[in-house]
Amino acid sequence: MFKVAPSLLRFWEKEFPTLIHPDKDARGNRLYKEIDITNVRILHNLIKEQGFTLEGAKKHFRENKRENTEQEQVLKSLERIKEDLLSLKKQVAE
Repeated sequence: MFKVAPSLLRFWEKEFPTLIHPDKDARGNRLYKEIDITNVRILHNLIKEQGFTLEGAKKHFRENKRENTEQEQVLKSLERIKEDLLSLKKQVAE
């Protein structure tokens, strides 16, 4: 989904334990809830796309909870639009 190594997700779980805390099944596989995915999406945007440091991302989460939620909604909308456009492009190409 985010094209990052599983080890990075585990690292972020340790760095942001209040934000990302997936359940685990009997085999130890992580089962991410919707809120976990939302928080990972926001973290990914802050760290990988906007260039925040880990400390900067932590501070941003503490100070901008409402803005983070709004930003997540915008990101989801843009992803849906992208998927729709790619689907239309594929249909036109056929």
